Amino acid sequence: MANSDSFINEVSEEVRRDRLFALLRRWGWAAALAVLVLVGGAAWNEYRRAQANTQAQAFGDALLQALDNNDADARMAALAAVPAETPEAEIILALLQAGEEAEGGAAAARLRALAGNPDLPRRYSDLALLKAQMLAPAEPGEAMATMDRLAQPGAPYRALAMEQQAYIRLGEGNFEAGLQILRQLQSEPQTTPGLQQRTMQLIVALEAGATLTDAAEAPAATAEDSVTEGADAAPEDTPATEERTDPPEEQTDADGTAGTPASE
Repeated sequence: MANSDSFINEVSEEVRRDRLFALLRRWGWAAALAVLVLVGGAAWNEYRRAQANTQAQAFGDALLQALDNNDADARMAALAAVPAETPEAEIILALLQAGEEAEGGAAAARLRALAGNPDLPRRYSDLALLKAQMLAPAEPGEAMATMDRLAQPGAPYRALAMEQQAYIRLGEGNFEAGLQILRQLQSEPQTTPGLQQRTMQLIVALEAGATLTDAAEAPAATAEDSVTEGADAAPEDTPATEERTDPPEEQTDADGTAGTPASE
């Protein structure tokens, strides 16, 4: 009985071995191909990652070298010569060039055009649209539609977009809507301490009755007003000071002569 069981087990083992060898002869190439694909894919991904890192480092080094120039024209020329091989690099280069250009209209138009690239990640496109709005504001309707999209919950620059929404409403004369957005902005989790302080100052100024003026016109108007006020106030202040200092001496002399009979 034991010999027959051992014989059956040996036969079964041989049958299983033959089946395994048959499967290997039939499908062994598929297993080898799968292993090669996995190894090759991993190697290709590592190669691409290394190439991307090298390219990013070269791009960053070129930007730093361009920004090291002390002359503005030299910086602009150096930035223009930096190659941008990816959409992300192109938008970063455009943002840096926009910060160097004195005229914001052309830079804003370029940023809006680059933001329309569908291959560009949202964090870059939103930043480009936000920077373009700060450089050269669009029409109130178009600007508000863009900022509404940028201020959606979960957007990367929701707080900054809400600040621009408030500016647009205030520029239209709708102070209630602008103040409401500013108050809502203070409770946003993305609001930084600097933005919160700026928002609070604007709320206090608006509630105190301050009016908004164009940033380009405000310095000139302030300088003219100060000069005018100084010119108008000088003639009035000086005589008043002389009248408060000179007459007491004359009055003392008068009292010294006329005061004696009165006391007598």
